[in-house]
Amino acid sequence: MSSTSSATHAPLSSRWQQFYQLTKPRVVQLIVFCAVIGMALAIPGLPQGREWGVIIAATVGIWLVAGAAAAFNCLVEEKIDARMKRTAWRATARGELSHAQTASFSALLCAVGSAILWFFVNPLTMWLTFATFIGYAVIYTVILKPMTPQNIVIGGASGAMPPVLGWAAVRGDVGHEAMLLCLIIFLWTPPHFWALALYRTEDYRKSGLPMLPVTHGADYTKLQIVLYTWVLLAATLLPYLTEMSGWIYLVSAIVLGLMFCAYAIRLWRNYSDELARKTFWFSIWYLSALFAALLVDHYLL
Repeated sequence: MSSTSSATHAPLSSRWQQFYQLTKPRVVQLIVFCAVIGMALAIPGLPQGREWGVIIAATVGIWLVAGAAAAFNCLVEEKIDARMKRTAWRATARGELSHAQTASFSALLCAVGSAILWFFVNPLTMWLTFATFIGYAVIYTVILKPMTPQNIVIGGASGAMPPVLGWAAVRGDVGHEAMLLCLIIFLWTPPHFWALALYRTEDYRKSGLPMLPVTHGADYTKLQIVLYTWVLLAATLLPYLTEMSGWIYLVSAIVLGLMFCAYAIRLWRNYSDELARKTFWFSIWYLSALFAALLVDHYLL
């Protein structure tokens, strides 16, 4: 039997699991976490009454639209995914989900998520979230990613938006505090993805994507990671310098930032695929811990 025919008769639980994996749940969880931090920081104290309803609705809406963007990304990159070990298991890459199924799933998530944001949060958050969908699913995935090795840098703007979405959901505007958080994620994105690209260089070479290690070599990429981590460290001090946060966050930002810089320098001086993998996974932990420190600082100070 063909893979398409086999997919038609796949168990319902297996089919739902395939759709769920299209949403890139681990990536979306980090996106939603950063958005929730933006919501929390936008409220002076603990959420009260209606604010809880807005937070819940915004979280669900942003989660659904982010999942829709991830599913659309899988649809567009199915042939690329099929050539890469890291992504060859995806249902779209294996031909187990059709174009129509994947596109319909993405459209449904986007429509439901947008409706929730429009009716239960506010129109600004809906439009910003939809713009983020377009930025990631279309501008980054379709245009930038196959065109330039700076795809991660330019496309990182859409991935940096979650705190802005969270802030807008609660405040109904975009404050400078939210833009600082956006800047931090924007600067975090290149060293995060380039660490992955370093130990997956052959995968990206086979895929035909112009990732930095493929077009400019490993040494140049490692140097860029070092430079970005130091610039990132400087940027993470801005919330404290603008009196958005206190000393708990400041200490956390310095310690975490120096740890990230240390990983980058080690990677630059003594490269190994294992170290690049550790740097990639540390970068995820780093961002989660940094934003958690913002939250702790917000409520304790």
